[in-house]
Amino acid sequence: MPSRKTVRIAALTVVAACSAASALVVTSTAQAETVRIHDIQGTTRISPLAGQQVTDVAGIVTGVRTYGSSRGFWMQDTEPDDNPATSEGIFVFTSSTPKVAVGDSVTVSGTVAEYVPSGTSSGNQSLTQISRPTVTVVSSGNAVPAATVIDAKSVPAAYTPTGDTAASGSVNGLTLEPTKYALDYYESLEGMNVQVADTRVVTATDPYAELWVTVKPGENATRRGGSVYGSYTSQNTGRLQIQSLGASADFPKANVGDTLKGTTAGPLDYSQFGGYTLVADKLGTIEQGGLKRETTRKQGQGELAVATYNVENLDPSDDTFAEHAQAIVSNLQSPDIVALEEIQDNNGATNDGTVAADRTVKKLIEAIAAAGGPTYEWRSVDPVDLADGGEPGGNIRQVFLFNPKRVSFTDRAGGDATTAVGVTKVHGKAQLTASPGRIDPANDAWKNSRKPLVGEFTFRGRTVFLIANHFASKGGDQALHSQYQPPKRSSETQRHLQATAVNTFVKKILAAQKDADVVALGDINDFEFSDTVQLLENDGALWSAIKSLPKSERYTYDYQGNSQVLDQILISPSIRRSEEFTYDSVHINSEFNDQISDHDPQVLRFRP
Repeated sequence: MPSRKTVRIAALTVVAACSAASALVVTSTAQAETVRIHDIQGTTRISPLAGQQVTDVAGIVTGVRTYGSSRGFWMQDTEPDDNPATSEGIFVFTSSTPKVAVGDSVTVSGTVAEYVPSGTSSGNQSLTQISRPTVTVVSSGNAVPAATVIDAKSVPAAYTPTGDTAASGSVNGLTLEPTKYALDYYESLEGMNVQVADTRVVTATDPYAELWVTVKPGENATRRGGSVYGSYTSQNTGRLQIQSLGASADFPKANVGDTLKGTTAGPLDYSQFGGYTLVADKLGTIEQGGLKRETTRKQGQGELAVATYNVENLDPSDDTFAEHAQAIVSNLQSPDIVALEEIQDNNGATNDGTVAADRTVKKLIEAIAAAGGPTYEWRSVDPVDLADGGEPGGNIRQVFLFNPKRVSFTDRAGGDATTAVGVTKVHGKAQLTASPGRIDPANDAWKNSRKPLVGEFTFRGRTVFLIANHFASKGGDQALHSQYQPPKRSSETQRHLQATAVNTFVKKILAAQKDADVVALGDINDFEFSDTVQLLENDGALWSAIKSLPKSERYTYDYQGNSQVLDQILISPSIRRSEEFTYDSVHINSEFNDQISDHDPQVLRFRP
């Protein structure tokens, strides 16, 4: 066993200094006799020396970060121990541009800290680092420790252990089992030089010069190259985020299904925006997979085509109108009705009391006509200023577009931002008290959130009720890579109330007319297997039609390497029983680096 340097650990209490986020507060009066990097990292996620001062910790510099709020360098021990749970690498947070280079042999004295990206309230795991360092360069030009290979064989099939209930569900105090759990495996490599090779891209390059790959190409694979997120208990363990230590302008533009060819290597970091991240100082090259934007089929003469499309904060100042119009005309084949989400008011995020969105909608309608589509008409209800959430000042809302040559809208006065629409029975048929209208807008379920827009349409003599939704976002939920396992999904509470309110309204329609054709659609902000959707479907009032697709095709959104469902179209029993409906998730955005929205539109075709 190589000799180890003896260090003196002062008996003191320390709050670790960290970069641009909260620190995990650790107090200790213990003393350590010797220390190497693996002694600092320990066998759990929290360093046994957290909050203590260490002296002359040795390592070879493997990567240097000279940008952002977390400047510093990674170093790795050349004399590893024989415990696979203890990492041999660590990040040294310098705050200013570090004065070291890759290959330098250094000794570092400083404070062991646990940095929690986005702060302790986020639930994120912590990153063990040395802060307030004094760095001594012993020599330069040394060989960097060989990168540990991350591949399908090395990453376990199970994602994470269950958290310690005595510690509020945290995995922090659990001894790492890197051969059993993927998150433990990645944690055991925290700060070390790692590499992947010939990996498939499962989330396209984003505006922040990041992409996601999988080292397990067969894991819940879509036919277009992604990895489906199909349940809370079936995680995709092969996902890994890739960033670069180089200039962001040089980062490759990749789509889902492309291959990051060759070796990509660098230190393994931990980020609030994706968890474990390979920060590459050696980046592979992109081999294109040839992914094309999908086009759905045209509806038949007797089919009603209904679509939902989140156009992502569209306002008159945007330059995407022509592209959205082309998508609606060409890729969606000009549906008879389009429920739009995230239509902003006439001056977008300018917060001056404007709530009308007629300029926004008319600009889109004109662009659709110019692209060769129909001249749509539209209906909506302006919200109360600043009452519906979204970008402050934007006043996002849902809007119905409809082709008057195929569909007629039943206008019935009385609907406004604060009046609840009701259901009556007239001549044995259900009828809305107002059209367009809003469902129960005073209900706390819709506080600071979009109220559902409901309208009554007629197609070939048959009435169809549409409910356009945009449920509360998943913001505030703990990440899949959270220290709390299973992670808490706090945002569900409001969506459950919203789902119950919509389900109650649909039941009122069905009570008045058992065979009524009802379609509830939009950005549900939750998965097809979620409790939110179960509440929407309660007692068979609705059914999410995306479940008619094979599991490998159920996705509308791509997030952190997971192809998942957020946008849905739910149908009443009369439509489902007919067995003549078809459903298509039209993948034109979520898998592409040049997307015009982060959501894919959905199209339902049926015969009322």
